[in-house]
Amino acid sequence: MQELTLKHFILKQRVLDYYRHAIRVTRGIPDSQARRETVLWIRSEIERNRYIHDVGMIEDKLAAGRRELKQILPSITLTSKPI
Repeated sequence: MQELTLKHFILKQRVLDYYRHAIRVTRGIPDSQARRETVLWIRSEIERNRYIHDVGMIEDKLAAGRRELKQILPSITLTSKPI
């Protein structure tokens, strides 16, 4: 097993912050079924990438997740701080 660095722990927190933020944002979806499906999709993406240990790949996946969230919910405003 690969030894985790400080950067891994920082990225883990950023991923958790992103996940929490994404779940909060879905509260704005008026259709409850669409909201549930969106939450399930977000969770499945996080789970699918759970075992990635490459720092660069984690950062890329996080950036892609932010882009996808903006595309799915264009009316939301993601915070300016990197999540």
